[in-house]
Amino acid sequence: MDLTKYRKRPEEQSRINDLMRIVPKGRVSVLDIGARDGYISKKLTEHFSKVTALDLEAPKFQIKNVSTIHGDVTCLDLADSSFDVVLCAEVLEHITPAHLLKACQEIGRVAKYEVVIGVPYGQDLRLGRTTCLSCGQINPPWGHVNCFDENRLKHLFEGMDPIVTSFVGERKERTNDISAFLMDLAGNPWGTYDQEEVCINCGKALIRPPEGAILQRILISIAHRLNSIQKPFVSATPKWIHMVFKKLPV
Repeated sequence: MDLTKYRKRPEEQSRINDLMRIVPKGRVSVLDIGARDGYISKKLTEHFSKVTALDLEAPKFQIKNVSTIHGDVTCLDLADSSFDVVLCAEVLEHITPAHLLKACQEIGRVAKYEVVIGVPYGQDLRLGRTTCLSCGQINPPWGHVNCFDENRLKHLFEGMDPIVTSFVGERKERTNDISAFLMDLAGNPWGTYDQEEVCINCGKALIRPPEGAILQRILISIAHRLNSIQKPFVSATPKWIHMVFKKLPV
């Protein structure tokens, strides 16, 4: 994915602008978990004098007032209350469910005052699934293995006070069990194969399967028609949810 081009998209700008709007002000240090290209880390320098950008591999970018480290959000090699604020956006949806609660506990542990979380809201993980040509297993779109709403985030950050909840964007994309089943049978040729994320089952790159078989086209056509029939009855929902949690006095 060309992140430079992606960052310029209006909906991506709206998402990032909202994060910058709700991020606590008047603090000194912040940890940006899942920094990737450093775009958000650079934005954070407008509000914090000390910014630390963390990813699974130490980011290669060089930005004034930003230091880079490597780390795993499920096991952070950082002391308690290391940063005034911890921001974690577009990360938790990728964490395996078995380690999700631990990741949230680690985020809360290294934050001194507040935690800022950004995740997709109510995403239909049946839509845009892929089928790995290497192992034959089905993958969720974009490697998103978790779905979130306000209540789930409150549960994951239980013991912290949710002080801000914000919604960004709009989504009407939704499928149904029958259409999803038919697309699985067809090999999911319309899945998100342009993603950077590899197969969650075997770790190999996802490659778009060939199209053209008559049976495959029939299955896709039926699935598409079923989705079209239900579309007028699908209500729009936000695309992202952003929440700020405040640590309570011990």
